Amino acid sequence: MTPTQPRALAASLRAKWADLAALEQTLVLAAAAVLGLALLWWLLLAPALAQLRTSPARHEALNAELRHMQTLQAEALRLRDMPRAQGGEARRALQGALAQQLGAAAQINIAGDRATVTLKGAAPEALAQWLAQVRSQARAVPVEARLVKNGADSAPARWDGTLVLALPPG
Repeated sequence: MTPTQPRALAASLRAKWADLAALEQTLVLAAAAVLGLALLWWLLLAPALAQLRTSPARHEALNAELRHMQTLQAEALRLRDMPRAQGGEARRALQGALAQQLGAAAQINIAGDRATVTLKGAAPEALAQWLAQVRSQARAVPVEARLVKNGADSAPARWDGTLVLALPPG
């Protein structure tokens, strides 16, 4: 497109505009105004209003996530500040928690810095409590879990399998 073509096009449009009747000019201006307002709505206002409508729910979800993260942070700080259990202490705490929470449903084999726990019909609540106790008192961390849920749909669920825990050094 050469520089004279836009000028020629503009001159042509001005000539056609002058040929239109006053009513037609008014209608073209009204149509252009409606089109401009529609574009303004679709491009600027509608997305902003949609964002405004969804922001309370998103804000609440983010607040819930923040509260959860703060809870996890407080737990991590509490665990960090607890005195470290040495190897022998960790083993005793692990065996004591096992006997207290799971009883005959679990057997333990400790080799080096790993403890392998074999479960047979362990109740899920007791297993969860035992894992929390082991984590906080013995500072043992699960590194491998092979668990199978057994029991019929009407019977309470029980867990069979093995858990391998990493023990603190010492």
